[in-house]
Amino acid sequence: MRRHYIPVTASVPGVSESRIAFIRKVIRTALAAEGVCFPCEVDVLVTNDAEIHRLNREMREVDRPTDVLSFPAFSLLPGELPEAEDADPGTGLVPLGDMVISMEHVAAQAKEYGHSGRRELAYLVVHSVLHLLGYDHLDEGPMKAQMREREESILSELGIAR
Repeated sequence: MRRHYIPVTASVPGVSESRIAFIRKVIRTALAAEGVCFPCEVDVLVTNDAEIHRLNREMREVDRPTDVLSFPAFSLLPGELPEAEDADPGTGLVPLGDMVISMEHVAAQAKEYGHSGRRELAYLVVHSVLHLLGYDHLDEGPMKAQMREREESILSELGIAR
């Protein structure tokens, strides 16, 4: 089977090859856990608070920085997947969407929640993949609970505990 294509661009210094490899591994694990067995593309930008603030303002009209932004290519419901026919004819890949992560937020939230930066990064990457696959947490009820359960399940598959 062809592998997923996961280009990771870093617009900030200090994003090591091992960190990029870790982001790709987390994405692949999350996709597999959600039953994505066809080759797809997820584009990742690793940046800072200023850049994610700009994108949040431009794309969502929210005038503040955030930890992660997800821009899904499809309107899906949780558990629903795009079809293999949704693949780009030129690449054969299904474009799932884009993810933007603020490394400043990763560091701050890891400190705030008392866990490692690696755990926080993994959580935000899983969270974003689930958004790309139709999960949401707009309510404080069943949708959020379903998303949290999937996040914890995938993190535990990666051997990353709270």
